[in-house]
Amino acid sequence: MPNPVPGQLPSADPVSRLRVLIADDNPTDRMILGRLVTQLGHEVISAENGLEAVDRFIDQRPDLVLLDALMPVMDGFEAARQIKQASGEDLVPIIFLTSLTETGALVQCLEAGGDDFLTKPYNPVILQAKILAFNRMQDMHQTLQQQRDLISQQHQRLLQEQQLAKIIFDRVAHAGSLGAENLRYLQSAYAMFNGDILLAAYKPSGGMHILLGDFTGHGLSAAIGAMPLAEVFYSMTARGFNLRDILVELNSKLSRILPVGIFCCAVLIEVNPDKGLVEIWNGGLPEVLVLGSAGETLHRISSTHLPLAVARSERFDPTPVVLPLAAGERLLCWTDGVIESRNQQGEQFGEQRVLQVVESYVGQPGAVFDGLLQALEAFHGSPEDDISLLEVVMQPLSVPPAMLLQPDARQLDAQDWHLAYTFRAASIREHNPLPFLLKVLMEVPGLREHGGSLFTILSELYSNALEHGLLQLDSSLKADYLGFTRYYQQRNERLNALRDGWISVSLDHQPGNAGGLLSIEVEDSGSGFTRIPDASGFTGAHWHADERGASGSGDGYFGRGLALVRALADELEFNAAGNRVRVVFAWQLGHNTNKKA
Repeated sequence: MPNPVPGQLPSADPVSRLRVLIADDNPTDRMILGRLVTQLGHEVISAENGLEAVDRFIDQRPDLVLLDALMPVMDGFEAARQIKQASGEDLVPIIFLTSLTETGALVQCLEAGGDDFLTKPYNPVILQAKILAFNRMQDMHQTLQQQRDLISQQHQRLLQEQQLAKIIFDRVAHAGSLGAENLRYLQSAYAMFNGDILLAAYKPSGGMHILLGDFTGHGLSAAIGAMPLAEVFYSMTARGFNLRDILVELNSKLSRILPVGIFCCAVLIEVNPDKGLVEIWNGGLPEVLVLGSAGETLHRISSTHLPLAVARSERFDPTPVVLPLAAGERLLCWTDGVIESRNQQGEQFGEQRVLQVVESYVGQPGAVFDGLLQALEAFHGSPEDDISLLEVVMQPLSVPPAMLLQPDARQLDAQDWHLAYTFRAASIREHNPLPFLLKVLMEVPGLREHGGSLFTILSELYSNALEHGLLQLDSSLKADYLGFTRYYQQRNERLNALRDGWISVSLDHQPGNAGGLLSIEVEDSGSGFTRIPDASGFTGAHWHADERGASGSGDGYFGRGLALVRALADELEFNAAGNRVRVVFAWQLGHNTNKKA
């Protein structure tokens, strides 16, 4: 700013013209100060005491207040407090006009809400400098207010978008069967979006797939992978793919779309109550506890695989642990947020505390889940991570009826066909044909409501042809936990080494009166089986490469899985060698007869 000419007051910037309230009970001082402010280019509002100053401020909202400290009716200190209260969030500087020189009096001016003070007699240059300084402060304050309002608007818009995205996210990610009676779970999100995901869906055969996952990070960036994960999980489960196929596709898809450093630690579970089996794949999550009917710990399934989206397809291992699980036994699993939850002292809950809580409820298996929740709530202060806890109980499932196709009797006559497929070694090693076969059957109007029974029949027949016909596995291995482990290790090894052989599947459908007759024939190139029945006639199938049964009655052919087939089918017969089986399934529109009952 140029130096003022002697005898002339410096002029104010026209753009910075202010409305200045001057409150002084001395008319002479008020007139002198008002003239100085006017000559500086500002508008003056006058008041004779503190009460009048407050009223003028409320009515006219000046930009700056020059306030005498000692006035009648209401002194400047009280007037300053009321003006500050009336100004709200607006910045209205108050400069005290005072002849006081004592430190205590000046401090009192500032404590009452004053921003500065001006001593008498007034120096025009200092007055102008103070007005300009406070004008700059006001401009800065207004800019900050505008930016704050803009940020607030953007924040509200972001919240609205997040709420909309959350609705869509929940409808996709939670569209499955989490309400099933065999599941109990807790999901405590650290944010609106979180990295933990829990999915459950019924298999066509009546079992269930369950996925508990934990993406790296928090919030939206952690939850971004949940949508494709849920899409693949639900779609492939509904189409009848097994756990291994789903794992391979999940890993492949997430590897393609997730950026480096984002991956998903997960536990995938396949529950088959009819056969009393459970398959567990653990890739990066804490141990899965397998609890007995009394709540005792039977097994601890630790993570032996890399998380999803870490390994390339050729290095990814989808092999689960397969266990027998009796009715009333249960699985307990959780994400890292449970063991990493901290109390007020910063101490982690830890895996050892989880095990201690579980052990304390031996004899009360139904109380384990609630007991662990209570222990967590009593322990931690504020959570630092998403918390998920899941309990799966082995029990018969009341599977809700499938979405039925509208029956159309006019189409039944067109469903008279015979199809045959032969799957050779290379195809058998790499692909599961069951979803494809089930899709073919679901094209028949009315058969969809029987999809669970048909899938069970197809899967059991195909599994027996593969495992006992081509791979020559012995069912007697599956007598205990270690036997199951050896059985499926041999299955994987022999399947990977399979270079010859075939499995043929023949489907023949003949329409009937408001229904039809479906024949399923499965034949393999294996050497057949030897039947070794127990007293009841129902043991697992015992297969030997150099022996063939002489009878086609097949009583000893049935393991637990094939007992299901006989319960579901209307007819069941084998050839003498035991490498070909034929099933007849009769059905009617609107009648979903559960022959297992």
